[in-house]
Amino acid sequence: MARRAGIAALLAGATALAGAVQAETVPSFNLYGLPGLVDMPDANMAPDATLALTYGRMGTANRGSVSFQIAPRLVGTFRYTGIENFDHRASADGVYYDRSFDLRFQILTEGDWRPSVVVGLQDFIGTGIYSGEYLVATKTLRPGLQVTGGLGWGRLASYNGFEGFGERSEEILGTGGQPTTDRWFRGDIAPFGGIAWSPNERLTFKVEYSSDEYVTETAQAGFEHNSPINLGMDYRFKSGTQLSVYYAHGSTLAAQLTYAMNPKTLGVPGGVESAPNPVSPRSAAEIADLGWTSDLVSARASTQDRLARSLEREKLGLEGFDLEPRRATLRLRNETYGAPAQAIGRAARAMSRILPASVEEFVIVPSEKGMPASAVTLRRSDLEALENEAADQMLARTGFGEAPRDTPKMDLEEYPRFLWSLAPYFGYATFDPDGPFRIDVGASLRGEFQFTPNIIASGSINKKIVGNLDEVTRVSESQLPRVRTDYAEYAREADPRIPRLTLGFYGKPATQLYSRLTLGYLEPMYAGASAELLWKPSDSRFALGAELNYVERRDYDMLFGLQGNETTDPVSGITRSFPHVNGHVSAYYDFGKGYNAQLDVGRYIAGDTGATLTFTREFVNGWRIGAFATVTDVSSEDFGEGSFDKGLMFSIPVAIGTGQPSRNDTTMTIRSVQRDGGAKLAIDDRLYQRIRENHEPDVAASWGRFWR
Repeated sequence: MARRAGIAALLAGATALAGAVQAETVPSFNLYGLPGLVDMPDANMAPDATLALTYGRMGTANRGSVSFQIAPRLVGTFRYTGIENFDHRASADGVYYDRSFDLRFQILTEGDWRPSVVVGLQDFIGTGIYSGEYLVATKTLRPGLQVTGGLGWGRLASYNGFEGFGERSEEILGTGGQPTTDRWFRGDIAPFGGIAWSPNERLTFKVEYSSDEYVTETAQAGFEHNSPINLGMDYRFKSGTQLSVYYAHGSTLAAQLTYAMNPKTLGVPGGVESAPNPVSPRSAAEIADLGWTSDLVSARASTQDRLARSLEREKLGLEGFDLEPRRATLRLRNETYGAPAQAIGRAARAMSRILPASVEEFVIVPSEKGMPASAVTLRRSDLEALENEAADQMLARTGFGEAPRDTPKMDLEEYPRFLWSLAPYFGYATFDPDGPFRIDVGASLRGEFQFTPNIIASGSINKKIVGNLDEVTRVSESQLPRVRTDYAEYAREADPRIPRLTLGFYGKPATQLYSRLTLGYLEPMYAGASAELLWKPSDSRFALGAELNYVERRDYDMLFGLQGNETTDPVSGITRSFPHVNGHVSAYYDFGKGYNAQLDVGRYIAGDTGATLTFTREFVNGWRIGAFATVTDVSSEDFGEGSFDKGLMFSIPVAIGTGQPSRNDTTMTIRSVQRDGGAKLAIDDRLYQRIRENHEPDVAASWGRFWR
């Protein structure tokens, strides 16, 4: 599916990330993309929040993986494998592509005498080709020397195992995607182990005894398993990249490249922007002077005009202003700074230089689409006293509260406003067996006409330059209306295209209540109306929302036509219709330390009903990494390959690549497979994320940039 993005900034950012994780802090990764030896796991853990990308080849299999250290003791891994000469009904041109997910948890951390102990589930919701479980321990005997031993089940018990508990099915699941709980820790058990020796911080040599006999690959793909002994060598570059070479199973040379980064330690992007003006101190006599209040109306008007010009130099906007003898309230528009505390800090400095000296209390109200989101209260004397001190001292004296729904009144003098940009875009599709990754790259002309802060018309026109999304030919097995799986038709016929063209209305009906109404061409495939209501107290970790949509499918040329809510299966010729109305009730919870959960319950585009659980880990610098799963009343057979909708999300701040402050990001959603069940509208500007960014927990988390 297409995604607007600053692709050039993203590529530059990837280069900038080199060196983000020091080599000596990251363990070796095995051929499954996990901390381990050669093929077998060990009990090491990467530093918290490490994101590792691996690509390797052994025998007839290419393996790529994404591994994320979700918490200090919990790791999740997504793996994508292509096995050549594999006899399976889903093979394409002799290659079978398989997706699998792993989880591993550290039961015990290593101590003086105690080893680290990890329990793991491998390919626990996949087809079962790599299905296995393990319990493994690793002990450091001396610096640079580790010994590992463990027990494996399933695939990891296929060589020299002994009878364990219960029976275990060896069937390869046709649709995949189902938790194989009936197999976990059942069947034969086999031991495995190995030794890793690092003579220096760059090199590691490994020898392991493997309990994986590669039964399926030997029988179907011509793999030779002559020995359980594997040998390996890792070389770690200063950037954190790991190059590994192996001699495996007495028959095969293998190699792998691992790239590790850590969003947690990257810092908040930016730094190229100009420095803010210093706080302007006052004398005692100036503080006591209230002579200016004799003509308060005139003083308010002239002060507002000067403050607006000062904020404009800081790339901020004044949406409303109120001035009293001892207090001033600023309604602040921030379209520039990804760290909300940086925008508040710059606004506070500007106020200290412009406002009459008697004004002691500053109330800054961050505004999103014309909706006042919170009220941040600062004392001017604290700004003067603490400007050269640590930011946390200022935070301790700052107050956070609810913003009144319409105070101060909006200043509409600079409206309407027109903004536009010309930038690259890319659209992508993943895991089609005939082409595992397809991409279109082109140019996107975007515009936004702001009638008022909360009435906004926006849209974009995209022109493809190069790509192969239109080459998708495989027909979906889904027995549902083709609400998503005909994306290739849109890719073939829509060039140039209008991905979105909408008119949005944003409001604040009550103090803790926010609203959105969006009309027009809502996303690349659907037009109609979308209404949303969000309840979010500024001091609460909990929020509730509701969204109701009325949609009709757009023509394949993605211009102005509609084609009705009926689709025809190209194989069976069956025509299926789907409802115009869909929507969800949503619950949000912030667990703290960047962990957030969202539960959506309702009706999806195809008419199926169910729930989506999304779990994300977010970082102060704007990175977000998450996973989601949707289960509806559609059976796995009707859903088709994958059984239910699930995937990973990666959101990268554009500022990583440019060095300039920005609120924009590039978001990629990687689904194990795109199907029609559990499909939601891809609407821009949903309320929760933007509103939450201006509430106390998020503002406080970025407070280190208050003085920047």
